Amino acid sequence: MIKRTQFLILLAVFCLISSKSNGQTNNRSDLKKFYDEYQVQGSFILYDQKNDHYTYYNQLQTTTAFTPASTFKICNSLIALETGAVKDENVVFKWDKKERPIPAWNADTDMKNAFKNSTVWFYQELAKLVGDEKMKFWLQKANYGNGDISGGIDGFWLWGGLRISPIQQINFLKELQGNKLPFSPRTMDIVKNIMIAKQTNNYVIRAKTGNGKQGDLYVSWYVGYITIADRVYYFSNCIQTQDKKPDFKKAGISIAINILDDLKIIKKQEWDN
Repeated sequence: MIKRTQFLILLAVFCLISSKSNGQTNNRSDLKKFYDEYQVQGSFILYDQKNDHYTYYNQLQTTTAFTPASTFKICNSLIALETGAVKDENVVFKWDKKERPIPAWNADTDMKNAFKNSTVWFYQELAKLVGDEKMKFWLQKANYGNGDISGGIDGFWLWGGLRISPIQQINFLKELQGNKLPFSPRTMDIVKNIMIAKQTNNYVIRAKTGNGKQGDLYVSWYVGYITIADRVYYFSNCIQTQDKKPDFKKAGISIAINILDDLKIIKKQEWDN
């Protein structure tokens, strides 16, 4: 009888540990209202690292892979720095004088500003300097998405075969924040610095947008993580539509901030100011 009781106690402890290590989850179907406002579909993940807790909207979609579009600039920056394609974030590339639709793209620029302005041509040049062989090697080593660089070195993340799911985005960000990616601490520190999108007295948001097309589907991302004192929250918002409205690019960020406000992670009013 004693042995059986001890066994049951050990089994209960094991189950408790296993449950904790696998993370707690919470599905929030009520968050649909934020997607309906912009007439889009999508999914959202929030991971609370301290409590090992996941909050999902449309959890089924979070394992579906989409084109990363400009969210790949996080990984592209890491690889370019690590391989020496650029020595640091301040190296300036000359504008080729070709007029592009976004005014900030029509100027000489460095990595920190190209990341902020999502300057496509700058990151295309970076990728070409890295080259096919090194790019594929580092994508696989960093376990980034499906590692597929088909479609050309200057656009495999835009119109090519590279795909990544929302949960893979979260896992990649966790590895970056924890300095567990296969890059030097210097490389990761530089990228973490250029990722800062918002800094207040209460928190720091490191994030990246991404807007692309996959077949007849328009895809928009907002991914990143928030540090608040001793806590870290990772988030991924991925939206899709076949009927692209003028506010589609704005929607990716707006929905994410509305959800983060609803979940009481940050205050929307602080973000807007």
